[in-house]
Amino acid sequence: MSEIDILSFGETMAMFVAEQAGDLAEVSAFHKRIAGADSNVAIGLSRLGFKVAWLSRVGADSLGRFVVDTLEKEGLDCRHVDIDAAHPTGFQLKSRTDDGSDPSVEYFRRGSAASHLSSHSIVPELLKARHLHATGIPPALSETARQMSFELMTCMRDAGRSVSFDPNLRPSLWASEQQMITEINRLAALAHWVLPGLSEGRLLTGFEDPADIAAFYLDQGAEAVAIKLGPHGAYYRTHLDAGFVTGVPVETVVDTVGAGDGFAVGMISALLENHSFADAVKRANWIGSRAVQSRGDMEGLPTRAEMFSEFESVIASRLAPTLDRIAT
Repeated sequence: MSEIDILSFGETMAMFVAEQAGDLAEVSAFHKRIAGADSNVAIGLSRLGFKVAWLSRVGADSLGRFVVDTLEKEGLDCRHVDIDAAHPTGFQLKSRTDDGSDPSVEYFRRGSAASHLSSHSIVPELLKARHLHATGIPPALSETARQMSFELMTCMRDAGRSVSFDPNLRPSLWASEQQMITEINRLAALAHWVLPGLSEGRLLTGFEDPADIAAFYLDQGAEAVAIKLGPHGAYYRTHLDAGFVTGVPVETVVDTVGAGDGFAVGMISALLENHSFADAVKRANWIGSRAVQSRGDMEGLPTRAEMFSEFESVIASRLAPTLDRIAT
């Protein structure tokens, strides 16, 4: 048996977060953290007790060391993070908002070490993981990273491992919108569980209704689809049933970044623990709601103890009547 529960891969950047609200040009103090949707999910799953291997590439610089050190402190296995002496670690600047609105983010990642990820980084040990989580970000970074994404997803699915996929669209990284749609849908067809946001699903499929978006991916080979509806919760559909799960009320939204990653953490963790897809969506909604109540991309992701004390004993009972299941 593999010692790896979950394999995740992608780019983790250093992130400089403004300590005061306002235009980034006027901010004089920043706090250094890390950022990356793929690694947010990896960290969240590690906090829930899963053994997570992280496949990536960083520069031979202080930011690269900071990234790896931070991920290792979160329990990730970083033995397969390559150090690139020729290309730098990417970073970003993130504004601070105090009214719950989306912060502005400026990226400095073009030509980064992670954009030079390739299939050469894949080793047999990694393919023994129980599950692979993939997003649409690595394939947007470069052609070689895109080829690696396809190879990883194909190999894991062919080996009988489960595969989840979050489109996580980044239009600015693609040559064209049509290329993005085509390549993302090719990747989604390799996944068992597809987790788009509603606006993403509409752009990728051309359908407006969540049920039609989900049906599109089921027809492409997915076993189940969960569509994020923001504060309204989520819609899910499998080949056996479908339904809406209402969102978890949040009194104050602090930072919306990372909510979708929290949703993925909830879905993947629950499904790997053999919960039903409907119950997995309930957990996903709760972790997503928790994420928006903390400042930072992954700071609100719970530990296993927090999940059991806050969700399993309280939130689950409160949400039980809100599940509206629909026979398909």
